[in-house]
Amino acid sequence: MTTSPADRPKVTVPSIVRRKHTGERISMITAYDATFARLVDEAGIDMILVGDSVGMVVQGVDNTLPVGLDEMAYHVELVARTRPRALVVGDLPFGSYQVSPQQAVESSIVLMKRGAECVKLEGGTHMAETIDAISRIDIPVMGHIGLTPQSVHRMGGHKVQGRSGGYEAGGRERLIEDAVAVERAGAFALVIEGVPRDLAKEITSKVSIPTIGIGAGPDCDGQVLVLHDVLGLSAHRYKFAKAFVELRQQVVDATAEYVADVKSGVWPDDAHSFH
Repeated sequence: MTTSPADRPKVTVPSIVRRKHTGERISMITAYDATFARLVDEAGIDMILVGDSVGMVVQGVDNTLPVGLDEMAYHVELVARTRPRALVVGDLPFGSYQVSPQQAVESSIVLMKRGAECVKLEGGTHMAETIDAISRIDIPVMGHIGLTPQSVHRMGGHKVQGRSGGYEAGGRERLIEDAVAVERAGAFALVIEGVPRDLAKEITSKVSIPTIGIGAGPDCDGQVLVLHDVLGLSAHRYKFAKAFVELRQQVVDATAEYVADVKSGVWPDDAHSFH
């Protein structure tokens, strides 16, 4: 049973941070438009991630790299217009924060002006200065380490990270360093993606900020999934994701029925016509 969005308190950055200590699990899901934002908010989601995964999920590109800041700002605005009780997380796309901390601050301001309530960026130790710069102007930052989609070419594809030891990018010890650096730089939460369960558990125990897992096992403080995977709309199925309902075939079947009714002339019928 879900409660009306109006009946539950607004989720804020401080309320998310407190959950690290209270033990209440955190739920986050992606949404890129007003329709789905309203639906997931009605369901009681804690955070809505307006992710650069919009490139792969909605725009049909192979990875997140082509997505621009103007596109992210547009989708953030669509979600924010619904005034959700959930916390709205705006994803900083590739090329909008890597040049310099100043660029990152300016890009973050763009997303906040369009309705984001915090921003998310990828990277660990090498992004500490950038996270610090954004945090110093009171824009909350969510970090993201492990399988970082914007690093797809360095990783040689979307591959699990942290399976081997070492301090090089993607190594187990390096990922622990990344997590600690992100926390010390001022991030309020941390996404851990595509790492072995035991490593995610260790990182979660080492940092005092909430960890949000995706493909990182059940021991993080919360979880995030792509909405289209949750609804069974995606063409691909991933080990780390679960279709909680199978809507893909239902959409195909319903549309096929509509096509057949139009071609046969039974739609629209008199009951759906004006007089």
